[in-house]
Amino acid sequence: MGSMQRFLDRFGPSSEAESVWLQNLFTFIHKHLRTPGGPAHSAAGGPAHPAAADQPGAGASCDQGVCELSVCVVEKIQERSCLRSSRPVSYRPLCVSELLAQQHLACVSNLSWSTNQHRAWAREAELSLAGQRSLPRVNLLLIGWLRAGRGGEWRLEDGSGSVRCELTSPSPQWMNRLVFLPHWNYIPHDALGRGQDRGHLELIGSPDLLGPRAELGLATGPGGAGPEEGAGPDGALSVREAAGVLRTRVRGQRVSVWGRVGSVRPLLEVSGSCFFFFCLEDQQQTVPVLVKGSRLWWAQCVCVGVSVCVTALRVCVLRRWRGNGVLCVTDRSEMHTGYTHSEATHTQGHTHPEDPEPLPLSGPAHSDQLLMGLEEAEPEELPVQSGGRIKHSSVISYQGTVTEVVNEGAGLYLLDRKVGLCLAFQPPARRKLRPGDQVELHQVHFLYRPSPDFPPSMLCCCLGSSLRVSAFSRVGGASKESCCPGDGVLPLLLLQSNRGVDQYLWTCSLACQLAHSLVPAEPLHPPLHPPLPHCVCLLSWKLSEMLWTQRGRGQRDIYSEMLDRPHRCPLDQCLCPQYQVDPSVPQLLSVSDVLQSLQSSSLLPPGVLSSSQVNSGLSWSYRTLTSDPRRGDSLRPRPLLLVGVLQLPSERSEFTQSLELRDATASVSCIVTETTEEEDGGQRSVFNTAWIGSLVCVRSFTMVTERFLQSDFPSCRHLDQNCSMSNRTCRVYLQFSLDHLVILSPSVAMATHLRIGGVEPGSDDQQRNHREEEEDDDDEGSCLKKRRCDEELSSVAMVTAPEGGASQPCVSMVIRVESKGGVAWRNAVIGGSCEGAGLQLGFSATALLIGPVVRWGRDPKNQPMMEKEVNPEREEKVLLQFSGVSSRWFPLLQPGSVYRLTAPNTQDPSVLIGCSVAGQKGVELHADSSLQVRPDWRFHTLTRPLLLPHTWTQAPPPSTVSQVLDCRSEVVTFQGRVTERVSLMDRREQASGVRLTVCDQSGRSLCVYLDLTHTPYPPGLLPGNQVLLSGFLRRISRSGSVYCSPSPVSCITVTSLGDCSRLAPPPAPSMHLAHWASSRTVEAQVKGHLVCVLHLQLQWSCSHRGGEYEQVCSSPCGSATFQATARLVFDDGTAEAHVWLSGRPVQTVLGLADSQWAGLQRAVRVRGHIHVFPGGRSLRTDGDTEDVLLHFLLSLCSGDVIGQQVILTCRKRTNQSPAEVRRFSRGDRDFLTRRLRPLQLTCSHLELQGDS
Repeated sequence: MGSMQRFLDRFGPSSEAESVWLQNLFTFIHKHLRTPGGPAHSAAGGPAHPAAADQPGAGASCDQGVCELSVCVVEKIQERSCLRSSRPVSYRPLCVSELLAQQHLACVSNLSWSTNQHRAWAREAELSLAGQRSLPRVNLLLIGWLRAGRGGEWRLEDGSGSVRCELTSPSPQWMNRLVFLPHWNYIPHDALGRGQDRGHLELIGSPDLLGPRAELGLATGPGGAGPEEGAGPDGALSVREAAGVLRTRVRGQRVSVWGRVGSVRPLLEVSGSCFFFFCLEDQQQTVPVLVKGSRLWWAQCVCVGVSVCVTALRVCVLRRWRGNGVLCVTDRSEMHTGYTHSEATHTQGHTHPEDPEPLPLSGPAHSDQLLMGLEEAEPEELPVQSGGRIKHSSVISYQGTVTEVVNEGAGLYLLDRKVGLCLAFQPPARRKLRPGDQVELHQVHFLYRPSPDFPPSMLCCCLGSSLRVSAFSRVGGASKESCCPGDGVLPLLLLQSNRGVDQYLWTCSLACQLAHSLVPAEPLHPPLHPPLPHCVCLLSWKLSEMLWTQRGRGQRDIYSEMLDRPHRCPLDQCLCPQYQVDPSVPQLLSVSDVLQSLQSSSLLPPGVLSSSQVNSGLSWSYRTLTSDPRRGDSLRPRPLLLVGVLQLPSERSEFTQSLELRDATASVSCIVTETTEEEDGGQRSVFNTAWIGSLVCVRSFTMVTERFLQSDFPSCRHLDQNCSMSNRTCRVYLQFSLDHLVILSPSVAMATHLRIGGVEPGSDDQQRNHREEEEDDDDEGSCLKKRRCDEELSSVAMVTAPEGGASQPCVSMVIRVESKGGVAWRNAVIGGSCEGAGLQLGFSATALLIGPVVRWGRDPKNQPMMEKEVNPEREEKVLLQFSGVSSRWFPLLQPGSVYRLTAPNTQDPSVLIGCSVAGQKGVELHADSSLQVRPDWRFHTLTRPLLLPHTWTQAPPPSTVSQVLDCRSEVVTFQGRVTERVSLMDRREQASGVRLTVCDQSGRSLCVYLDLTHTPYPPGLLPGNQVLLSGFLRRISRSGSVYCSPSPVSCITVTSLGDCSRLAPPPAPSMHLAHWASSRTVEAQVKGHLVCVLHLQLQWSCSHRGGEYEQVCSSPCGSATFQATARLVFDDGTAEAHVWLSGRPVQTVLGLADSQWAGLQRAVRVRGHIHVFPGGRSLRTDGDTEDVLLHFLLSLCSGDVIGQQVILTCRKRTNQSPAEVRRFSRGDRDFLTRRLRPLQLTCSHLELQGDS
């Protein structure tokens, strides 16, 4: 090792540590950087072949080169080191292969830093970005050649391998040079790939060039054009002169052009060819330069605003870009940055006319048809597009710091904590931005409020924008939470279809929400299979295609987008005067977000209420919130979406009579209906079991909150006092129709159902039907037309529980449900006879057996019925008993529907044969056989039972309310709309039942009393919903009114949903008083005139004291309320009635304006109350004759009130007086007559009629 000794002698005596350090450095250079030609050769070339060192005479030259190179490296290290008196022995050289294999954490190395400087640097980095940790420091030395890699990469290479390098503003002189890196960051990649893809370097300072060419100026690089070829830097053309060369195009001409870089386009790869553009400009002209091939590494050298000179450029044209010429680099082209042109430079003596204004954007073209053409390519004239007035977005330049990675895979970032950045409209860069990166943006589009899910100010980069990292981040990489599911899938889909930025941002937000709601953080029981990451992105993309109202603008013309002046791109145009958020853009929520309780005050009617009104109103209160704010009160200001799996109710479900919608966050009960296939298009309860296990999107729904509260609030101002509440229960569930569902991933049974129905999942017909129905949202249409599924997304299907293998043997039989009872607590054996008996939820259903029990080698599910399953001559019925887990089938078993009952893992037909009831000898039994349904049995709906007689598939229509009122049957089944729901209390003031008032289209109504002591609470009993009441007892009260009560086999089913908001009952029937007095109608509308006022009472009451208001009341009288009541005599020509009025109708009858009514309230408040008895027809007055207020009210009651024509909507009062018998004499004869007393009515609505 004579060369090593000579190397050590060059630095004189050293300490033992420094001597070892020098030896290790020399050994490293000899092993990884040894070249036969020495440093000079290594600068121009690369590592020679190992066999070259074995040639005669090469060993001495190689050792001499290693010695000189080692001395040069030590000198550079000494210059950069912060230690002036000693050498940095703590730093060790590291080859590239060891760096990639051993360094698994991000780190920084800076030779010139002291320990205090590094601490200050780290402290500043962490303070600027809260929650981030600065890069840890390592003491490593990197030496190697800077080479051009694939696709314009810069790579650091030594004898062991190479690693990608990122530079801020490199000089072209650095390429193919041996360098020493004193300042750098190393960022390992999370994904495990090939050795060269495990990480990359970031040069945070200029490298030190090693070798004699380090001091040269504008030296000609390897492969560059010599002075004799083309125009050199001294003969370079200006941009204006180069524009003239583009118009005159001479074959074989090579030119050199100098100018300022005006814009840099991103690096693109089209059909395997990589290229990028940059534009040279002066004050008037712009010349595009196309860079490809061996000069792609210029992409990091070209910066906006830098003066450059480019040599050996040829003139070419691009196909389909209107024939405009561009300058294209050749293999001999060079770039000189910081170029200053001399005034004495030769220029052409003539001037060129101004360039014509370029044509507007041409029609769409495929990228593979727009490749760069040869020099002989001729320009192609394309027609000019005409259009209306278009609002253009602002194009600006911006410089800022990345403070948050919002969604790395989707290209979304946050600058300076307030400005959004979208890079999705550009091809993805090799280096992802990290928090702390300082960036420079040029020709970037500024948009205001393009999406409600992102910051108001958004910067969006198109193919005409440039982004350069001016300073690398000092902190580590982005957190895993900020990564988009299916990294890079959404930008790739965006490049394939031209979408607006608003639709893309909404899709990104949707993908993140789906990843949160569909992918569980912890394993769930039963397991919820998480979808693949790319499937979540595909789901969001498909949803945006189906739900977005605006369609795409066609395919992008990438060359026009990069080169047209004035600039045109998808981000530049918007059809609205101001680029702002569409209020109809929906928002996806998880189920857990929807399940939020409401404040108790929000469930009260508006206005100031008394204590009794508050407590009675809170005993049972409800509120409905619609998913669309345009249709009523909503939870959010934007339309809402829900995505989840439809399931049978679980054992822990609060409602066992309804289905569940479940995602990874929670589950919620659902009242589900669907449109019938009949011509009237009516609604019915859901019956198809194929929906179980299907991943669906609910586009429109109603959230219902029912609260049961036992309270003693003094007033509505004290609702925040929890001590006033003794018991509180809140139930939340959803209501929606299957017409508003979109199938994202069908279950196996649903795919079979759609295939049988003639709709293939993902077919064009299905998509077209869905879009046509979106345009007319008011048209209900058929449910099947709106069910959308896609074969690409079938792998995302989430199932409720494992259905077992497809080859499991089973037995089945086909049944038709005749009737079913309600769910109730029943005595049953729990878990087996050893555990004893107990109460379990259960119900029973009577079914008609269609055919015999059939053996199967695999579960047929809902496949079409076969002939062997049908026996038309058989008319045997069976009573199906459901208890425990099997009772979850209650919401899907509907009378009149046909099902296939399957018992898995058996070939014994006897398991499906019911047990007959044992009877005594001589006793004739009329009971059906009974069959206990086991928990693992399954029901499959057969929607098209073509082999059955028509009469078997048609259920008899239920009765109406009017038919029930007029019939004489004891047990009735009828259908009606709920108009009122009242909670019934027992003696202990606890809810024991419910009174429902149901009506039909005619307006006739009856009351239904429900006992809930032994049954779970049924959801959906809300005003506006239509219910089917099966097996109820028809009863007659003491007063002769008809009402219904439940029997042991009664069942309530919600068949149709009302409006999202509280619905008013249907209009009351119009009747005469004489006819109404003898009928059983409770509410009616009458027309007539007012005869007189019998009584008028005005008073203030204190809800805090619970009594009458007094002026000297010591309580806080801010809770006092004003009450007005009156009793009138009303006549319609057939009879008279006494009508009670309260509230606003009293003001209407007295004919007072709002200001007069307010003044009257102030006058009454002085004394607290006033009672007026006008005396009826005799106008008799009781009271103080000197009272001015009393005389004023008497004048109102005897004035225009008398004879007013009014329309009243009234209800009968319960205290109707019976008819009286009167005796009168005429001559010598006495007569007895039966006289009807006046009807006692309570007015709910009053309307004054105009003069006839």
